[in-house]
Amino acid sequence: MKRVFFAAALAALASGPALAAGTYDPGASDAEIKLGNTFPYSGPVSSTSPQVRQMAGYLKMINDQGGVNGRKINFISLDDGYVPPKTVELTRRLVEQDQVLAMFGSEGTPTQVAVRPYLNSKKVPQLFVFTGSTSLIDPKKYPWTMGLQSSYGLEGIVWAKYILATRPNAKIGIFYQDDDFGSDHMDPFLATLGDKAKTMVVGKESYAVTDPTVTSQIISLKSAGADTFVIFGQSRAAAQAISVARDQAGPDALIFVPYVSSARSVLGAVGDEKLKGVISTDSSKDPSDPTWADDPAVKRYFEWMNKYVPAQDRESDASSTGGYTAAQVMIEVLKRCGDTLTRANVMKVASNMKDWSFPLFLPGITLNTSPDNYFPMHTTQLKRYNGSRWEIIGKPISEE
Repeated sequence: MKRVFFAAALAALASGPALAAGTYDPGASDAEIKLGNTFPYSGPVSSTSPQVRQMAGYLKMINDQGGVNGRKINFISLDDGYVPPKTVELTRRLVEQDQVLAMFGSEGTPTQVAVRPYLNSKKVPQLFVFTGSTSLIDPKKYPWTMGLQSSYGLEGIVWAKYILATRPNAKIGIFYQDDDFGSDHMDPFLATLGDKAKTMVVGKESYAVTDPTVTSQIISLKSAGADTFVIFGQSRAAAQAISVARDQAGPDALIFVPYVSSARSVLGAVGDEKLKGVISTDSSKDPSDPTWADDPAVKRYFEWMNKYVPAQDRESDASSTGGYTAAQVMIEVLKRCGDTLTRANVMKVASNMKDWSFPLFLPGITLNTSPDNYFPMHTTQLKRYNGSRWEIIGKPISEE
């Protein structure tokens, strides 16, 4: 089991500047702040693991700069393999044995749904989960659980509007993960198509995250007449689905893939030729895009990456900045907590964001939360792969 620690040595902490005594819950002190995390370093969606190593690298940089208000971050990240019972076991360990102040940046809808009741019963913040699941984020029932991005529903709505506007006679084949990830995308997508869904959608095929291949499902959709493939899938399955769809339907097929699967670390093996024309969404600047070559924030990102990110992640995917941005948001929350590092205050700050902006966000993207709305992003941007990189399509689109 992978166990990653990023904290200063006790001797270094002892030699740091003295602080006025703060107000603390377990996991916080004058010297440090403990954050817990579970992530699929192994298993069927392990290709997303560069994100957690980005988070770790950013927090290491913050520690090297003196920490947050003089306190070093102790980031404890454990490998759950995307297996919900393992997530439950490890989360309980982080809370009860390691006594973290909050959980931060964990991955996955089914795994985080599994630990949500426990964390809420313990009143431990479950912050900035890497998911847009409306089935997970429910502030009225679970006020200690918050996402970071837009809802998956927003992505489904935007895709449906794009298809209606640009390909009104599309024959749509829907390929979806057979859990909340799939339904959270698909239901708003179908609702936005409205009555036209009856004639436009020619087939639906599902897959389980443990399926070794999804070839048969995509072939079935093509046999049903699909010329437009809407892929509500992740990681390996999404990459396979794109590859098979191109092989079966050719270069003119319109293919959509979720932003969580659009990173080069996920799609790199598909190849530029098959990826050409694929559409997704995004909220951040792509550092590999020449458009941003002279952008100061992108230059700082590469400087940070060269120092704090493992070589294999730098080489596999410099364009996916989700872990970097997530860590920036978490640090901003902790800074605003000041010396009141209680779990309740962490949630108070996180649930009252107002137009928070970060350097790598695309123009027009900000974070806004309220006690009634725990999805910080309410605007997204369509993008299309041009054969070598992603290009922005049009202007940012708000859920309103």
